[in-house]
Amino acid sequence: MAVLARADREALRAALADGAPLPGWTRLRGPETGLLMLRGRMGGDGQAFNLTETTITRCTVSMDGRMGHATVLGRDAAHAELAAAIDAAMQDAAFRETLRQRVIEPLAAAQEAARARDARRAEATRVRFHTMAAMR
Repeated sequence: MAVLARADREALRAALADGAPLPGWTRLRGPETGLLMLRGRMGGDGQAFNLTETTITRCTVSMDGRMGHATVLGRDAAHAELAAAIDAAMQDAAFRETLRQRVIEPLAAAQEAARARDARRAEATRVRFHTMAAMR
């Protein structure tokens, strides 16, 4: 679900257009948009505090008796509904492996590559304080 939630709607549609099957579904709830309070902690282990709010969209669908749920950041109702439909289809053994190979794994690989790229960029700007202390 994390891979589906982090992917954008067009990436999901493109992955499904490559031949990944997805039967029809019925909306049970939503898509509905609301706010979620994000909490933080000072120093990682201090007292919790309310950091900010963010917009989320959630949806629940039914597909041949299986229920799929999704919650995504932002206001993209179509993204939440499509992620919920994929969640419901993944519960069926007939669709699971095809969806894993054609949708989940390629999206996960692309997300990991983006994370690695961002980590390399951030590493290039890191200050090494032990080097500065040795210069005194």
